[in-house]
Amino acid sequence: MRIVALEEHVILPVLRDAWAKAGLQPHGYPDDHPVTRRLHDVGEGRLADMDDQGIDVAVLSLSTPGVQNLPAADAMPVAREANDALAEIVAANPTRFQAFATLPTSSPEAAAEELERAVSLGFRGAMLYGRTGDKLADAPEFDDLYGTAARLRVPLHFHPQAPVQAVQEAYYSALPNGVGAALATAGLGWYYDLGVQYLRMIFSGVFDRHPELQVIAGHWGEVVLFYLDHVGFLREMAGLRQPLADYFRQNFWIAGSGTVSERYLRWAAEVVGTDRMLYSTDYPYTFGTRPGGFPYLDTSGGVARSFLEKAPFSEEEKAAIGSGNWERLTGHLAGASLGRA
Repeated sequence: MRIVALEEHVILPVLRDAWAKAGLQPHGYPDDHPVTRRLHDVGEGRLADMDDQGIDVAVLSLSTPGVQNLPAADAMPVAREANDALAEIVAANPTRFQAFATLPTSSPEAAAEELERAVSLGFRGAMLYGRTGDKLADAPEFDDLYGTAARLRVPLHFHPQAPVQAVQEAYYSALPNGVGAALATAGLGWYYDLGVQYLRMIFSGVFDRHPELQVIAGHWGEVVLFYLDHVGFLREMAGLRQPLADYFRQNFWIAGSGTVSERYLRWAAEVVGTDRMLYSTDYPYTFGTRPGGFPYLDTSGGVARSFLEKAPFSEEEKAAIGSGNWERLTGHLAGASLGRA
């Protein structure tokens, strides 16, 4: 069984320098932390970790929030340079690496143009990060970008970022031992923040205007899948052309982002079907990470592969989740200058 993992993060020098210039350190780890070292490694160390996980191909993307919190004047050249660097990394090892482009969404027109350029280089889609500054993903100015992705037949993989500061202070502050900051981000806040944006995209008509647009949702659907049977009552109020759940079966692809929970796996399959599921490990954030022995966030030691191998599906379904669905979604792009694997 071949496994292509879709949410495998990197920090390139151009991005690190741009973050430093803007006073940002979004991933929250010190420079000497193993996670930081792995984020910067696109060579033998990363390949060894992929082998340890049991991953055949990693689709690389910039760590959240990419360039989306940079001013447009900085985001545009950084995105272009980062995409050129990713293209070179993939071209040097096309059997093990593919890539998602990063887009300067602070300039929506430039973002659409950069997506066009990235596809011409062979990228199989782009990674977005929900908000751009204080603008949510359903903001009208992003409509041309979504239309461009639909026309080019390339998926947009969304990754969460931390909620706005006012939300963090209102819901996650005043907890002991740093729990609040963790709960606001990788604990829970990330997923609510992006899940609500998915719903806003649907309710504001993004997918009715662009029915061919395909979005990849990690973390088992960013909470939303678990509440569709309730929130779906808003269909008539929102004037949707079809039931809410149908958008998740026609416009969304679901991956687990390294949360190796069989319960979540079964629920995602029940809601969207195994033919709409993809695979990801959220490397390096779920590599060797077992705080207090917690078992569900560690894909090292072969767990990334064994989790899928032991899934309660047919061999054909497991092969589809591992790589077949990804090839069905993006295989028409495989003949370009990178990502030929």
